[in-house]
Parts: sequence; structure tokens; C-alpha cells
Amino acid sequence: MYKLILLTAIFCLLFYSFFEVYAQQPQLATFQETAQVFIDQQLSNNVTASITLQSTSNQEIQIPSELEQKIRENERIIAIVLTSEKQCVLGVQDESCIMINVSRDLSEKGIIEIQEGARQIGDSLIDSLNEVFDTRAEFHSVYVHQSGEVNRVLETSGVISGIGTISAVYTMPLEETESMYTKISSMLIHQVIRDSGGFYETAKKLSSEPNSAVTFSMISKENSFLYQLKLSVSYPNSANIDVISPLEFLKIDVLKRSDYFSGNFYPLNSILQVVILSSVNVTVNEVNANVLQTKIIGGDKIPVELSQDGWVFDPDSGNKIEGKYLFGHKLYLEKNELVFTLGTAQINQIPPSEIPDFDESIIILIMIVIVAGGATAFYLKGYQK
Repeated sequence: MYKLILLTAIFCLLFYSFFEVYAQQPQLATFQETAQVFIDQQLSNNVTASITLQSTSNQEIQIPSELEQKIRENERIIAIVLTSEKQCVLGVQDESCIMINVSRDLSEKGIIEIQEGARQIGDSLIDSLNEVFDTRAEFHSVYVHQSGEVNRVLETSGVISGIGTISAVYTMPLEETESMYTKISSMLIHQVIRDSGGFYETAKKLSSEPNSAVTFSMISKENSFLYQLKLSVSYPNSANIDVISPLEFLKIDVLKRSDYFSGNFYPLNSILQVVILSSVNVTVNEVNANVLQTKIIGGDKIPVELSQDGWVFDPDSGNKIEGKYLFGHKLYLEKNELVFTLGTAQINQIPPSEIPDFDESIIILIMIVIVAGGATAFYLKGYQK
């Protein structure tokens, strides 16, 4: 009997030890929350702060399967975007938009045929989209994106803007961001996620800020969709700074993770990202928090240890700085610990004539795509095992 009790005790100890070790292994959930501060010293002199909630699961961000299937049936559709940005494309002012973005059919010749083809696709979907979003958007125009310059500067794909992208645009009266965010999130975001706080609560508070906007997008992948709900706030003429305090623009003193990730170790599902476009070469100088040790995999800096919190700057100098802050095992980050400074590395001013004249609203929308792959790339390149 004594031996039996001893064996049982050993088995239980090994059993719970195994699950304790397993719980500490890095995992990647389908739901991700990203806080981003985009400091544009090169193009617009604006700062845009945003919270993005994204998932590849229509259980977490709830889109009817019938709508998904309808979109999949037309392989030209690359994205659906609902936004309260005051100018979603050129020619639309102070109206909310639903944009159905499609790739160009090379068999279509001439602008009239191109526009008619895009509108036909848009018209086949708009009634279903109005029903899902509880909107009454009506056809406005077809916008043919003529330039890929925004994608080149921001190093993004052409999902929102770029040569070969055509938007069938449907508009409706501009709704107050706070009420629109509350409505869209309550319809689409699963209640368990909404009840778990985290970045969702930060976005909810930000939605009452002036110059705020909400954007929901469905980005078509090969065998799935990437769903994103984004709340952004624009701060005009605020980018000329060299002391970077990310939470200053998110209007909070503490950034808390969602309790949705409390069951296991999901170090890459909550990320703070700072992107700086500069007209001169700059470098990251003083940093209040840890800078994580990294290794180069596939040309990217991958953190060696995910259990620690800290910054990964890639690149950390030049005309574009990009920093990602990982929580490690921490549940929240405080304002002062996230501050870092920039210094001039080499004067290399871009002549004013060479700075492209971009549509600021498209720049804001295209930032959706930047956050889509960051955590996934870290995971697949360094931690898939």
C-alpha cells in the first residue's frame, strides 16, 4: 500500500510538473492586441496613436460564414474596409465609408470598364455588408489607386492602397466615433474578449477623443480572413519630438494586457509598437526599459528570450525606426518605463521637392496592414517549435 501511495504521488508530481513546464512555453493565440504610435516627421508632421484588435477566427471576431463564403467566391476581392475616417479616399469628405477593395482585371480596358467591373462586385456585396454592420451605405464612386508610393515608404502591401487596387466606395452619414466603436465592437467582438479588458478598454476610452476614428477591415488571405478592429486618434503637428513617450498619445499611464491570455503563456499576443518616419537619419539613444537580446533570423531581429519584457528595435537607426515592446510575463506596462529618446545620426535632409504629396487618410488606413504580421513573424521564424 505504501509503495502504491508513493508511486501515485510521484506520478501526480510529474503530471503537474509537465503541465507547468508546458504552460511556460511560448504559444500564439489567434486573437492579438496591438497598441501603435506612428510618428510621421517625414510626410505629415502628425502623430497617430491606435489600438488594433485582430484575429483569424470568426468565433472571436464574429462574421457570418455566409458573408465569408460570398467574398471567397470572388477571388478579385482583397479587402473590405468600414471606416469613419473623414476622408477615406479622395472625393469623400465628412462621411463614413465602406470600401470594397478589388484587384484589377487586366482584361478590362479603359477607365469606364474598370470602374464598372469594380462597382458590379461592390453592388453584389453591399446589402450583406449593410446588414452585418447595421449601416445604410449607398454607392458613391469607384476610386482607382494610381500610386504605390505610400506602400514603398511604409513597406506595406497594397491591400489598402497601391497600383492595381480599386475601391468601390459606399458612403453614409458620419457617425460619432465613440458610438460607432461601441456598436461595431459589441456586434463583432466576442463578449468574453470584451469582458477581459486589456487593450479593448484602452480603445474604448480613446474613442471619445477629438480626431478619433474607427476602422474595421476584413483582409482576404489564401484560405482565411484577417479581421481587424482599429481605433485611431490623430494629433496634428505633433511629430517634431525627440523624447518618445508612447502612452502619452494613448492617454493612459498604464497599458494592461487582456485577461483573455491569462490561461497560458502568450508573449506575442500583446505588443506595443512605435514607428517613426524621419526626414533625417536618427538613432535610438537613451532607453528607460530593457532592450532585449536578439538574433537575426530571415533578416529580422528575433528576441532570444520571450519571458523577459523589453524593446526590440529593428531598425534602430536611419530614416525609419521601428520598435516593438514585448510584455514577457508582465501583465501591464507603466508610462515612464517606456520612454526613449532619439538622436541625429547624420544630417541627411530630404529636399522639400522630393517629399511626396500623400493623401493622409490613406496613410492612416494603410497602417492597418503594418501590425498584421509582426507577432506572427516572430513566432514562425523563431518559436514555432
